[in-house]
Amino acid sequence: MDTEARNVYQSPLTGRYASKEMTYNFSEQKKFTTWRKLWLTLAEVQKELGLNITEEQLQEMRDNLNNIDYRLATDEERKRRHDVMAHVHTYCAVCPNASPIIHLGATSCYVTDNTDLIVMRDGIDIVQLKLARCVKRLSEFAERYRALPTLGFTHFQPAQLTTVGKRACLWIADLLIDLQNVTRVRDGLRFRGVKGATGTQASFLALFDGDHCKLSRYFR
Repeated sequence: MDTEARNVYQSPLTGRYASKEMTYNFSEQKKFTTWRKLWLTLAEVQKELGLNITEEQLQEMRDNLNNIDYRLATDEERKRRHDVMAHVHTYCAVCPNASPIIHLGATSCYVTDNTDLIVMRDGIDIVQLKLARCVKRLSEFAERYRALPTLGFTHFQPAQLTTVGKRACLWIADLLIDLQNVTRVRDGLRFRGVKGATGTQASFLALFDGDHCKLSRYFR
């Protein structure tokens, strides 16, 4: 790391402790490509429900999911004072044909809140996998040393005789509780869904000419 970089705060979570995959999970690239995937999904559903959206427009959006001009996004945000609108215009710059349908009828929280939830879910997935792997390896360790005697230790004093395998099983029990807890949190995540400005359905109702039945399918 060069001297100039040392003049900027660096989180020890990323610089020292976090894994490569977890660091990417919370990165700007993951965040903003997820915004684009959500805009693509929105447009695909709108096309399915009858809006005048072409496959060529959708393909243009797919082709540019990772093509993010961060310099342009920074300039747009400085001009517009709005992070989501800055990235809408940045996406539109590389998707000129699809620009009329990007973020159509949506509110900013459609991408910001749902992306935060996706990042949390994917982060939990990383932790779940690592916990499960740790439990598996400790289980093999416990089996291998199930009969190896060792002296227990409590309150900084020697205690009764136990085995290394038994001690490892106690560690595994704690990790299984942790795994159960993070799994419960993941299973309990509720995504925001799709709403228009100020959290109402008015903008989407206008897009579908007041068709409440079609709107019900849209939000299902």
